[in-house]
Amino acid sequence: MASSRPRRRGGGGGAPERVAADNWERLVRGALKRDHHRPAGGAAGPLGLGLAAAVPASLGKTTNIDQILQAADDIEGEDPNVARILCEQAYTMAQNLDPSSEGRGVLQFKTGLASVIKQKLAKKDGASIDRQNDIQVLWNFYLEYKSRCRIDDMQQEQERLRESGTFSTEMGARAMEMKKVYATLRALLDVLEILVGPSATDRLGRQILEEIKKIKRSDAALRGDLMPYNIVPLDAPSSVANIIGFFPEVRAATAAIQNCEDLPRFPYDAPQLRQKDIFDLLQYVFGFQDDNIRNQRENVVLTLANAQSRLSLPVGTEPKIDERAVTEVFCKVLDNYIKWCRYLGKRLAWTSLEAVNKNRKIILVALYFLVWGEAANVRFLPECICYIFHNMAKELDGVLDSSEAEPAKSCLTSDGSTSYLEKIITPIYETMAAEANNTNNGKAAHSAWRNYDDFNEYFWSRSCFKLGWPPAEGSKFLRKPTKRKRTGKTNFVEHRTFLHLYRSFHRLWIFLLLMFQCLAVIAFHHGKINIDTIKILLSAGPAFFILNFIECCLDVILMFGAYKTARGFAISRLVIRFLWLTAVSTFVTYLYVKVLEEKNARNSDSTYFRIYALVLGGYAAVRIMFALMAKIPACHRLSSFSDRSQFFQFFKWIYQERYYVGRGLYESISDYARYVIFWLVILACKFTFAYFLQIRPLVEPTNIIVQLHNLQYSWHDLVSKGNNNALTIVSLWAPVLAIYLMDIHIWYTLLTALVGGVMGARGRLGEIRSIEMLHKRFESFPEAFAKTLSPQRISSRPVAQDSEITKMYASIFSPFWNEIIKSLREEDYVSNREMDLLMMPSNCGNLRLVQWPLFLLTSKIMLANDYASDCKDSQYELWYRISKDEYMAYAVKECYYSAERILHSLVDGEGQRWVERLFRDLNESITQSSLLVTINLKKLQYVQSRLTGLTGLLIRDETAGRAAGVTKALLELYEVVTHEFLAQNLREQYDTWQLLLRARNEGRLFSKIFWPKDLEMKEQVKRLHLLLTVKDSAANIPKNLEAQRRLQFFTNSLFMDMPAAKPVSEMIPFSVFTPYYSETVLYSMSELCVDNEDGISILFYLQKIYPDEWANFLERIGHGDSSEDDFKDSSSDTLELRFWVSYRGQTLARTVRGMMYYRRALMLQSYLEKRYLGGIEDGNSAAEYIDTQGYELSPDARAQADIKFTYVVSCQIYGQQKQMKKPEAADITLLLQRNEALRVAFIHEEDSVSNGGHAIKEYYSKLVKADVHGKDQEIYSIKLPGNPKLGEGKPENQNHAIIFTRGDAIQTIDMNQDNYLEEAMKMRNLLEEFRNVRGNHGIRNPTILGVREHVFTGSVSSLASFMSNQETSFVTLGQRVLAYLKVRMHYGHPDVFDRIFHITRGGISKASRVINISEDIYAGFNSTLRQGNITHHEYIQVGKGRDVGLNQIALFEGKVAGGNGEQVLSRDVYRLGQLFDFFRMLTFFFTTVGYYVCTMMTVLTVYFFLYGRVYLALSGLDYSISRQARFLGNTALDAALNAQFLVQIGIFTAVPMLMCFILELGLMKAVFSFITMQLQFCSVFFTFSLGTRTHYFGRTILHGGAKYRATGRGFVVRHIKFAENYRLYSRSHFVKAFEVALLLIIYIAYGYMKGGSSSFILITISSWFLVISWLFAPYIFNPSGFEWQKTVEDFDDWTNWLLYKGGVGVKGDNSWESWWDEEQAHIQTFRGRILETILSLRFLMFQYGIVYKLKITEHNTSLAVYGFSWIALLVLVLLFKLFTATPKKSTALPTFVRFLQGVLALGLIAGIALLIVFTRFTIADLFASALAFIATGWCVLCLAITWKRVAKTLGLWDSVREIARMYDAGMGALIFVPIVFFSWFPFVSTFQSRILFNQAFSRGLEISLILAGNKANQQT
Repeated sequence: MASSRPRRRGGGGGAPERVAADNWERLVRGALKRDHHRPAGGAAGPLGLGLAAAVPASLGKTTNIDQILQAADDIEGEDPNVARILCEQAYTMAQNLDPSSEGRGVLQFKTGLASVIKQKLAKKDGASIDRQNDIQVLWNFYLEYKSRCRIDDMQQEQERLRESGTFSTEMGARAMEMKKVYATLRALLDVLEILVGPSATDRLGRQILEEIKKIKRSDAALRGDLMPYNIVPLDAPSSVANIIGFFPEVRAATAAIQNCEDLPRFPYDAPQLRQKDIFDLLQYVFGFQDDNIRNQRENVVLTLANAQSRLSLPVGTEPKIDERAVTEVFCKVLDNYIKWCRYLGKRLAWTSLEAVNKNRKIILVALYFLVWGEAANVRFLPECICYIFHNMAKELDGVLDSSEAEPAKSCLTSDGSTSYLEKIITPIYETMAAEANNTNNGKAAHSAWRNYDDFNEYFWSRSCFKLGWPPAEGSKFLRKPTKRKRTGKTNFVEHRTFLHLYRSFHRLWIFLLLMFQCLAVIAFHHGKINIDTIKILLSAGPAFFILNFIECCLDVILMFGAYKTARGFAISRLVIRFLWLTAVSTFVTYLYVKVLEEKNARNSDSTYFRIYALVLGGYAAVRIMFALMAKIPACHRLSSFSDRSQFFQFFKWIYQERYYVGRGLYESISDYARYVIFWLVILACKFTFAYFLQIRPLVEPTNIIVQLHNLQYSWHDLVSKGNNNALTIVSLWAPVLAIYLMDIHIWYTLLTALVGGVMGARGRLGEIRSIEMLHKRFESFPEAFAKTLSPQRISSRPVAQDSEITKMYASIFSPFWNEIIKSLREEDYVSNREMDLLMMPSNCGNLRLVQWPLFLLTSKIMLANDYASDCKDSQYELWYRISKDEYMAYAVKECYYSAERILHSLVDGEGQRWVERLFRDLNESITQSSLLVTINLKKLQYVQSRLTGLTGLLIRDETAGRAAGVTKALLELYEVVTHEFLAQNLREQYDTWQLLLRARNEGRLFSKIFWPKDLEMKEQVKRLHLLLTVKDSAANIPKNLEAQRRLQFFTNSLFMDMPAAKPVSEMIPFSVFTPYYSETVLYSMSELCVDNEDGISILFYLQKIYPDEWANFLERIGHGDSSEDDFKDSSSDTLELRFWVSYRGQTLARTVRGMMYYRRALMLQSYLEKRYLGGIEDGNSAAEYIDTQGYELSPDARAQADIKFTYVVSCQIYGQQKQMKKPEAADITLLLQRNEALRVAFIHEEDSVSNGGHAIKEYYSKLVKADVHGKDQEIYSIKLPGNPKLGEGKPENQNHAIIFTRGDAIQTIDMNQDNYLEEAMKMRNLLEEFRNVRGNHGIRNPTILGVREHVFTGSVSSLASFMSNQETSFVTLGQRVLAYLKVRMHYGHPDVFDRIFHITRGGISKASRVINISEDIYAGFNSTLRQGNITHHEYIQVGKGRDVGLNQIALFEGKVAGGNGEQVLSRDVYRLGQLFDFFRMLTFFFTTVGYYVCTMMTVLTVYFFLYGRVYLALSGLDYSISRQARFLGNTALDAALNAQFLVQIGIFTAVPMLMCFILELGLMKAVFSFITMQLQFCSVFFTFSLGTRTHYFGRTILHGGAKYRATGRGFVVRHIKFAENYRLYSRSHFVKAFEVALLLIIYIAYGYMKGGSSSFILITISSWFLVISWLFAPYIFNPSGFEWQKTVEDFDDWTNWLLYKGGVGVKGDNSWESWWDEEQAHIQTFRGRILETILSLRFLMFQYGIVYKLKITEHNTSLAVYGFSWIALLVLVLLFKLFTATPKKSTALPTFVRFLQGVLALGLIAGIALLIVFTRFTIADLFASALAFIATGWCVLCLAITWKRVAKTLGLWDSVREIARMYDAGMGALIFVPIVFFSWFPFVSTFQSRILFNQAFSRGLEISLILAGNKANQQT
């Protein structure tokens, strides 16, 4: 082992070490260089972190090496020798810690550090270094540094501040400087202490040790300020760097947890910086981790402090927490536990709420949070947490009752220590991990393993207490699955079957089928209602019971897999229901048969009818009674009262199963009546339409067909004899029935659009929809803002006069408006000039009127001057003319008053008296209406020009020359006013004024100038100058469309209904939470400048898409017309450029910037509230001029914002990214540096060794922030029981980090979202919705607040606009109506959760593998089932990015459709479908899985119709029927097909969009937008999307395979290669489109249509449109899809891909064979193979029908004809086999094989020719046979793929693969030919670009240049 000395000197080491040293030097120099050139503004710390950033985690964990090296970096410039000493000490410490350099990165670190030390030694220029003198050198530097930084003065200042409690803005900046100084001092002292050692003998050593003792004893701040903390420095309560600890509510909460008077004694090593508290006791008793204790200590303190602040701020020197605040927190945190105990009938851990004192409540809350905070994946099991808490609370109760605490026995480990993680959590985790490992990476059936819900629901029965405490290892619950033995599912089994749709929503299907039955009965009785009709209608009785019996059978069947573990009560209920429904359905059916016999007997006896009616009536009465008791709010109390009766309890239990969740799903009477009426209207429309247009028209043709006999079949009939033409009737009714089942969704969509539109209008949406409206209504904004977004105590301040109220409102509004405008400027949406025009004066001065922004007043003075010059009437007429434009009147008044005030302030003495007299005379003239007599209005323009010259000088800084110029300008103004402007009589008075004459003659007039100094006067001068000089109109200010949209929405929202704002100190605290994996954080320069395959870069693309924003950006950073090369010279400009681009993409940087606006808004609101309410800060009071500049540095405002807002980004693999030096890690670090309040949570993996010596991985949840030096500072590190990713990645990522959030609310934000400062200002209003003070959210307080989204990617292309409009209509109008109908769920982001409610009930998402792939919506399901309330609010919005390319959109829709397929199987959907009342269930169904069911039914309607028609055509029945009777029923068929077509092309999807357009844009713009969408082929897009959703939804339910599909969020809409499109859409669209096309061809060839081809076209147009859309949409919406060169390249690429052989490691993107194998992966189970087999057999119908239509058969219907066709097919297959044989495979006789192939080819051609010549075989028969054999071949191919193993066993797999390749080649060729044809015509490509990018063209963008690339420009 090498010694430390040679290593330190760098004298030893081999080549690897030299290489490492070289690499290190390069890295270090680069880091130092970056540090040197860091940008001046915006960053919280340096970008380059020098040596300290490179310390390996294994070294930095246990030592302060990084702090020592940071100190060395900081003092390198002051004293390199001291820096060298520190580096050498750091090296020695590293060597001692890891002498063999085994840790990750340690060798590189030590080698590089040695290299740096070597460089430092080299700088001594050969001078010797006396290391014996190092201590003296270090000590001298320490004393000098301490003196220079005035440490003693700092400490005294801190002490003074602590005592006064007053903190200035300057002190906030000073505190950060103090932190850095303290950090350096601490590092110096630590090194001195090591060098001196514990016992010093010399005087210097003793002096150093004395200093160290003194510092440790007295200066707590030196250590406390440097201790890592999150928000509240609880370990350093006296620190002034963060003044949160001085807030009275925080002090009260801290004192509350430190109240240990009643607690038992326990061993405690008292920290010097804080007192012991209840958390120390809980840690001692249960063994919680240190950082869990620290994390939850802060969480509890903040929770109590915020609860207290909402009541009142505590007063006194020792503030106390209020009992009410503690009780509120206690009841909310433990609400789920209390309900759980009551449900199970268990006694709570305490006797009664009144018996629990305040201290005991806080201890129990702390215990719950600690249990939850360290539970890891067990947090997904809320009732398991309740079980753990229940037992631990009982143990704690015994501890608290004793005099001395002892460790809990349940947490004692084998070595005698206590560990909650090891003894309680780890066993449960290991069992869950074992079950998760049993999922076969998500491919195993859900029934084969227990998911999170199964584990949690174990604790829904009293039998869970058999588990014992601590949980018994041998229990069934903790049993790990093995091959032979495993624990079954709990309560529910997610079998993969469509039958779940019927089981979960059986009431809907029973209702629809019974209504169909009744309407059909009435229709077949010709609409006559008599006794006979009624008796037939009563057949609904047996049908009802039989359908319920089917549902009961499904309950029994689908519970297989859970019987062993199910509760006895659940099984008993199943058995009782099964027996009851069996008996009652048999009995009722028997009675009804007897009723029919009575009816047929035609006798007068109706006994059975009476009995039957009595039975049905009695049963109906009982059902109605139970329905009322269970669902109707008014009857719910009666229901609860009846629960005391076991009789009623039993029947209610039979009627509706009882779960822990789902109880009490009822709403208020008004809400209930609302959605009942809504659905009654829909059902009335639906059934009226169904009866008159679907059912009744089919009655007559059905009767005719039934009566037809001896119909002539053109094939060998096997199934239709003797059954009254049943198949014909089925083919007639099937499409109509399919539409009948789904068209309820059409009516729902229409009524939703209507109701949503009315609600939006009532909510005042779209009142301000243009910039002109904003201008006109600007006057009303201040008052609306003050009353809505300002606390009442500010907006209702008393004023001296009523006329001052408007000015007071303006003074409240203006600072916020100006910050909004500044934010728009920072985001480059407005230019500097636009910002000046948009800014609003503070309105806090003495000016007597409201000052409005200049963009309202520009050019008004010029116009008024023109009016005055032309005035020939009275003063009244002139003013009347000016006042017609109210803003012109404001401009004239302001100009007058400002001129008076400015002139008065500029001069003194005689000049001031002249100003006073002049304006006194003018005011008198105005009052006496004699102004036109007093002045000469034609000379007003001269006055204006002189005044303009004066203000032009005053707006600049004062110089002697300018002062002389001002004097001269005043004299010129005096001359013009006195001798030209004033009337003759006044002119003489001024000329004879002796005082003025004397001053003028003596040269004293205007000689002394008082230059404007204060901010208010400067602002007024600048504003007057702009008023006088800006001539052009500001009608379109701001010009940027996004800036206009944002300002319009914000100002519109001021008039919308929202709760009143509370002061920041009293608002509800909240967190924002963003999960992140590996998406783009910040674009690098290389990514910006590199050209893609189309020759364009991201930067070039954005410059063309956002030209105005690019110009504003260049203006902001001080560049002219710059290229990317110009930015490379300046690192700060380069960084700004990277951020500018990233802020226009879907990046984490954009999201972080947007969410940090919340903090900025809170700081601004807090800062201004303190001033408005008379608070003093920095010497300014509320009466003075309010300047918001510097509010972000106010310690009080920052602290107030931090206590109310937390932002946590959960970067799951950030630790791995840092270790691998990925650019994402550096970018995240940069975001941390720029945003001091940002926190990053991540999962840290660490290699370790178990007790048995095995290598294991340990996992930690870590939270970091940027320290004072900009480095990552670890705040918390909580060990996990294992790898946290057991389920879906995103919810697991959220779960591990949610423990670091704070507050009462949490907003979930995805990493492709954005936010705006103006919207952030409304957050506290939104949070007040949780309190439901107004009671307008129903009988429950909201638990999730839905928030409106704005999709910001809609302007890129037509596809992006389709997606944007579709998404916008759902997140606005759709969710508005859903909340109105009380079934809104959580659909992703950016909803705001009640944090306490959800973290105590399983979290904000579910994570079970595959079943919870759409993890977000389950949070809504869970919240609703647990008696939550989800609302929707549209006065606030958040930005959202969406996919912009067709492939991205298809992948996204595939993911969502697959997720809905999994939802069908889930227990949450089942329970909501069962437990909602009927009408609420209808809404729930049709807005979740029902939407996809209806989508699928739309496509199936086409199949039902075409297969029915093809059956009639091929069998010859259509001709036979039409010959014997006039074929009717087209009315019903037309109605069905028209409905299907309208759904298919997205008309009903567009209806809500159109309503949104009308509401928010106006009618004309809405119509124009709708027409534009149609011209851009939106119908093709919607039809294509229909296929996407149908494919993935159906496949997921049949086979599974739902998964997260990364869509990518790139900028450039690139050209997609043909092969890529083919791979993605082949099976989902192309195959199905070819099948429909085949059906249509056969129908037109063999079908009989009375009207001929026109009738055929009309009836099949929707199907043809579907075929074209599904085949060609990917190419229509593909940029440059019809460009000839691209088409040629695509063809080469496609053929290469098609012919490339697969193999091990070859991806499907490169080889057809690999892709083909991947496409079969979804067929996994035997059940799936059976279903695929059944579905594939439909293709045999084509050959069976066509072969009998061939002329060669001569109408022979013998079965032998069909047999001969199979022989012909086999011959063709053999020929194909011979033709595809190659010499490579047949090496023996290659020449002979080729000869044989040629002979066979010639023979085949000759044979076909002979057939045509000598038989009745025709060319048409040849094509017909080809169609038949193609369909049969596809069937055989599908069967071979389905039964792959069988095919391989028979040795046929190679042939199957070649046939499949031929099919794909053929399908690709058929698609490719039209593309090639259209690519020949250049105008097609131009037309396509116009369609794709129409919106961009309308904004004058150069899309054609973008698509062509910039290469031509570069070449020229």
